[in-house]
Amino acid sequence: MKGLVLAGGYGTGLRPLTHTGPKQLIPIANKPNILYCIEDLRDAGITDIGIILGNMMPEKVQEFLGDGYKFGVKLTYIVQGQPKGIAHAVNCSKEFMGDDSFIVYLGDNLLKNGIKAIPAKMVDEMADCVISLMPVKEPQRYGIAELSEDGKKVLRTVEKPKEPKSDLAVIGIYAFNSSFFEIYPKLKPSWRDEMEVTDAISLLIDSGFKIVPHRVEGWWKDTGRPEDILEANHLILDGIESSNEGVVEGGCSVLGRVRIGKGAIISESSVIRGPAVIGEDCRIGPNAYVGPYTAVGDRSQVISAEVEDSIVMEDAVINIERKIVRSLIGRHSRIISSSGLLPKGERLIVGENTTLYL
Repeated sequence: MKGLVLAGGYGTGLRPLTHTGPKQLIPIANKPNILYCIEDLRDAGITDIGIILGNMMPEKVQEFLGDGYKFGVKLTYIVQGQPKGIAHAVNCSKEFMGDDSFIVYLGDNLLKNGIKAIPAKMVDEMADCVISLMPVKEPQRYGIAELSEDGKKVLRTVEKPKEPKSDLAVIGIYAFNSSFFEIYPKLKPSWRDEMEVTDAISLLIDSGFKIVPHRVEGWWKDTGRPEDILEANHLILDGIESSNEGVVEGGCSVLGRVRIGKGAIISESSVIRGPAVIGEDCRIGPNAYVGPYTAVGDRSQVISAEVEDSIVMEDAVINIERKIVRSLIGRHSRIISSSGLLPKGERLIVGENTTLYL
């Protein structure tokens, strides 16, 4: 069995962060989202993986992942280009897949318990397709599956229905065999002018192929919006264990489960309260507070500030006597004090689609 990770799309819901890179590279607990997907495939025994590249700075994905060797996998890059839907992206992998079965993993998804059960279900049930399902609060935002009364058969899948007939979302992990490529030429664009994977699944059903539902246990997150990324950060940090490869100077406090990276320094009356992650070569302090559910990326500095329930990406500087909460701070950002500057007032450089609470 092979794997396929989708790393395309524009990430419009995450601008301005996605003006400078693909959404799949946004870090959650200091690890890019796409790496969680690759590790799930690897841990399920799938090491031959295709990466679907879009036209949103695909070179950054390739630069980060390389050939996959350091992550214990072998990667093949497949160019989709213009995003025309998930089913179109999957069809771009036809030559790579050959006659093998495969798992499709959307690169902005996270699962608590991984995907080990899916390959086994594909074999044990002699299925042509396995779709992963989870109840959701807003089913109209998702592709939705309708099941038989006994819950063992998928009757239909519908993309973002206005009047959902169930609350079971078809989440971004699917298993297919070569039957997908048989039915793809019959697929037509949806009202969104995309080749929908839910329509492909419905076409498989109508063509007599066996579609098996898999109900996901534990949590799942689609990290397409800032609030989703912060919630995913919560969920990942809830499972971390304490470790310290840095230096915690006298007079500082580290409370709860905190992971401190190599070369990091916690200095002068600073407090870290977990769960939290401090990256490599960070400088926290003097007089800084990093509160629960915060991830501080490599080489970042937090000076005199309070930061809580936030993600601070790599090489950022926060040097301001104010409290920052529930925020996403991009790479190389600087948040510094205007004290002593005249005329008094807030000084801002604000990107497209940015929201500020001052």
